[in-house]
Formats: sequence, C-alpha cells, structure tokens
Amino acid sequence: MPKIKSNRSMRRRFRFTKSGKLKRAQANRRHLLSHRTHKRKRHLRKPALVFESQARNIERLLPYSS
Repeated sequence: MPKIKSNRSMRRRFRFTKSGKLKRAQANRRHLLSHRTHKRKRHLRKPALVFESQARNIERLLPYSS
C-alpha cells in the first residue's frame, strides 16, 4: 500500500500543538499596516487555533502529521 501524499500548502500553513490541535497564523498582517494600531498588530502576531469543524478537513490533507 503506497503512502498518502500530504498537501504541501497545508503543511506550510498549519502546525500541530503538543495536544494535537491545529495552529494557524492570523490574517491582516501583510500590507496597509500603517493605519492599524500597534496593539492590533501586536495581537495579530500570535497564532490562533483552527476551529474543530475546519480542523477535520485539514487533518485529512496532513495524514502523518498528528
């Protein structure tokens, strides 16, 4: 039985935590940052967790990661 390939774009965008949840980077940090407050940009640096409903679909694309 051949191994299943993992989706490469999903490998770059998501990481698993030690407890098995999925981490993701937050949006709105690419451009047009000058009008956003320092506080808002600082809070966007931290990773966020993926919702359970979406996590199942992402985990299918990353078969051997978890």
